[in-house]
Amino acid sequence: MVLKVFFPSCCSSADSGILIGRWISEQNSAVVLAVVHFPFIPVQVKQYLGEVQRVTKVSVSVLGSWSNSKQEKEESLSEFLEDLGTIFCHEPWIQISKEGDSKFWSCSTLQKHSKNPQEEEIILVYYDQRKVMLSHLHPPLDTAGQGAEDASKLSAIFDTVARSRVLFMTDRYDEGPIKLTHWQSDGVEASIIVELMKQASVPACVLLTFLLSLVSGICRSRVLKFWPLSFLWSKLSTCEQLGHRLQHLQVISSNKKAQNQNQLMRKANIFVSLLIDVALGILLMSWLYRKNRIGHLADTLIPVADHVAEELQDLLQWLMGAPAGLKMNRALDQVLGRFFLYHIHLWISYIHLLSPFIEMILWYVGLSACLGLTVALCILSDIIALLTFHIYCFYVYGARLYCLKIYGLSSLWRLFRGKKWNVLRQRVDSCSYDLDQLFIGTLLFTILLFLLPTTALYYLVFTLLRLLVVIVQGLIHLLVDLIDSLPLYSLILRLCRSYRLAAGVKFRVLEQQDGKPLRLLMQINPLSYGAVVQTYRLPTYSCYPKDSWASLCKKLFLGELIYPWKHKGEKQN
Repeated sequence: MVLKVFFPSCCSSADSGILIGRWISEQNSAVVLAVVHFPFIPVQVKQYLGEVQRVTKVSVSVLGSWSNSKQEKEESLSEFLEDLGTIFCHEPWIQISKEGDSKFWSCSTLQKHSKNPQEEEIILVYYDQRKVMLSHLHPPLDTAGQGAEDASKLSAIFDTVARSRVLFMTDRYDEGPIKLTHWQSDGVEASIIVELMKQASVPACVLLTFLLSLVSGICRSRVLKFWPLSFLWSKLSTCEQLGHRLQHLQVISSNKKAQNQNQLMRKANIFVSLLIDVALGILLMSWLYRKNRIGHLADTLIPVADHVAEELQDLLQWLMGAPAGLKMNRALDQVLGRFFLYHIHLWISYIHLLSPFIEMILWYVGLSACLGLTVALCILSDIIALLTFHIYCFYVYGARLYCLKIYGLSSLWRLFRGKKWNVLRQRVDSCSYDLDQLFIGTLLFTILLFLLPTTALYYLVFTLLRLLVVIVQGLIHLLVDLIDSLPLYSLILRLCRSYRLAAGVKFRVLEQQDGKPLRLLMQINPLSYGAVVQTYRLPTYSCYPKDSWASLCKKLFLGELIYPWKHKGEKQN
């Protein structure tokens, strides 16, 4: 049998005493948590361990004795330590002794109550108690086979140290009857700033909860469910982002304690994401209001809109001629060209009508950056959608005409083959047509077929323009999703304190000596950055369509509409 003893490296210079920890019989392992120094009263030690067991729910007991030869003052100390095994009654009784400054320790076991004592091979594993207690062991992605079994064994060791936090709250300055050596023996780690923030967070959370409940009540009111406001709330990405951030604030200000490590990390990631988002938004706002940049932006916006309108007019004039030498249907070409030119004229008039108020609108819009950079980016996306509304109208008109002709040609093509679409059974059935129906169908098919190239060209041009606008909005929304979903706190923790996010452990073999136990050093393997993002990625409201390329090409060919956003519960046409 192989006995594994996990010994904290912080106790290597402790005074002689007894080892307290947890015995894991399934693994034949002993996890040493602390060393109790002499002098002590065994009854008080048992009472103390009983209180620790009651609080931590961990079966903490006396595992054996620890002897440090530098501290020896009596020759009979080793015999006294051996006799302690009859008082505390633990099988096996582990004896670890350190001789001077030697790094090779003696380790043996006693089995006084066993009828057939067996000599066991001992492996001494050193571990950093502070890192193991503060770290969170993540299960492997592949949870089958030997990897899952090893992970469960490691989790028992990590869980033992983490749940024994109460044991580490006593230091050598306490005036209690029991003196312990562990990773906090020289003083409990604490921060004045952290304690002050804890005290200040309580009234802040109460005030924030009250304000959020007030805002949530306004958002759930019936006034916002009527047609104009409900339509705007569902279509504007700014409203979606504000609702998403409102949910984040409710999670942070909740007085419910996190049940596990994942919930705690989620709260921390949301809090850091909000802080960085608001900080970037304030930086953007300070940049906008310096040197009258908003005025310069307003003065530039009108000429840019006029330039875009002129380019569209030139494009329509080119389509009304002979684009790329193609022979178009002149009557339909002129009708479509004049129709779209009139829309551009209306658009230019609308822009010039708003020109005196644009600077004031931009000034108030710039203030929204204090709510966060993501809110400012969503407002920018909505502004782009409003400024390119005429392009969207052109695309809708062209898509509807093209879709009408495609479906008309497909229906008339079934008429030629003696088929028809059965609406009730959603299938193509055979059908007999008379001569008049075939003649009318032939005429309509011929007309639609010869008008299709003109319509298809307009549809193609406006689809490309629409795709350009959608790509720009898509990049903005990708940046918003990146800020919303990136687990910044976890990434900072992985960068600064990588041991807090443990993916596993590795054992390094230390220098050996004949007749001494095998010595191993347990080191924590941190999670990779990709695994951190995959594990702690925050959910987003996913406003952008996630169609495959095949589905997108099919929609373009059939003339189906492409929307710049798709909200939860909303289907695309």
